[in-house]
Amino acid sequence: MTPAPADVSVPSAEARPVDSSERLALLDTLRGFALCGVFISNVMVWFSGRVFLPREQVLAAMNNASLADTVTWHAFSVLVAGKFITLFSFLFGLGFAVQMGRAEARGASITPLYVRRLGVMLVMGLAHLFLIWYGDILSTYAVLGFGLLLFRGRSDRTLLSYALLFALGWSIVGVVIFKYPQLMADTPEAGAAIAKAASEKSGAIRARTLAAFTSGSWLDATKATGDFFFSDYLPMLVAITLSTFGRFLLGLLAGRRRIFHDVPQHLRLFRRLLGWGLVAGVIGSGSGLVLQQLMLKKVFTPETLPTWVPFVTAPLRHLGELGFAAVYVSGFTLLFQRATWQRVLGLLAPVGRMALTNYLSQSIISVLFFYGYGLGFITKVGPAACVAYCLAVFSVQVVWSHLWLSRFRFGPAEWVWRSLTYGKAQPMRRDDASGQRTTAPA
Repeated sequence: MTPAPADVSVPSAEARPVDSSERLALLDTLRGFALCGVFISNVMVWFSGRVFLPREQVLAAMNNASLADTVTWHAFSVLVAGKFITLFSFLFGLGFAVQMGRAEARGASITPLYVRRLGVMLVMGLAHLFLIWYGDILSTYAVLGFGLLLFRGRSDRTLLSYALLFALGWSIVGVVIFKYPQLMADTPEAGAAIAKAASEKSGAIRARTLAAFTSGSWLDATKATGDFFFSDYLPMLVAITLSTFGRFLLGLLAGRRRIFHDVPQHLRLFRRLLGWGLVAGVIGSGSGLVLQQLMLKKVFTPETLPTWVPFVTAPLRHLGELGFAAVYVSGFTLLFQRATWQRVLGLLAPVGRMALTNYLSQSIISVLFFYGYGLGFITKVGPAACVAYCLAVFSVQVVWSHLWLSRFRFGPAEWVWRSLTYGKAQPMRRDDASGQRTTAPA
């Protein structure tokens, strides 16, 4: 789902999709790894229906959970939640840098092809959002992707400054967006009343949505998706938008510096990222875990939480997400320099090459597994079982991706995306592509 795969050779003068021989296996592997983590996050919070349950019910379930569920949830909160979508966003920006480098090597402008690419991605994302699952990231990435064009000529220092400002500083703006009516209240009591009313309104919307997902038809679920998206989900999406864009800019900076094209020359940087990322991750995610425990023990509730707390915990949470994402990127990169680990981790590369197809299929499989018009497991699966489900589905996708790419150049969704972007059907089978390159005029 990144806008362009990575290349390692000088492209031809004509714009065309990147061939498998031009890809960086490390980035495909990272993309496959990120896709697994994003899938776990989506299932644990959204597909499972946990986010739609009343807060008291969730807290009671967590207090009475089995040891396996308790350990799984805490591990998820520290190591997974927010970390893999951060990694995915980083790879999106990195993909833009790679695509820009290929355009410059051809002596062409990146803008026309990139705009068409994002336009197709936006249409596919909106169809996914309103027909399958409201948690779509394709449409969000497509809209934000246009912003990368404004930063392609900026200096490295400027990119880094804006990236950190958006990735960390925007989280405070997000808190203000959410809590503005409460902050503008004349008294603390009035603010608490406003917060309670907002919570009750959101709870009612989520209860209606859960009812449609639990027992409604596909049409009922689709209507509920639209209502929930615009009335409850969209404000949250807007609040985190520029934080996501900040991660794009970090990827753009890394791609422009070509640190993944020449890893041996940047081993010191990756080692430093591993160490400092771990420190930032532990500090940021650890603070969130402490607050979560205080909420579980009912020391605080959302209504009684001191006003200043979200302004501190929000940047810390984002710091933790960036920190652990840096750990995953640097750890994978360092391990990938060893032949044995390269063979093992490289098993994920085909999943990364078919990330769009696998992402969309995860949504289809999950709505059929959890929603009422399918198997109806929504709200019935605990954290440990959710992770087991994700790993089972993802394992099948690993095998499927290997088998598919042994015969074809692209995944099915990638083929549609590229064909619409380039305005003509791309050769799908490997032998067709080879024949076309052999007979093409020089």
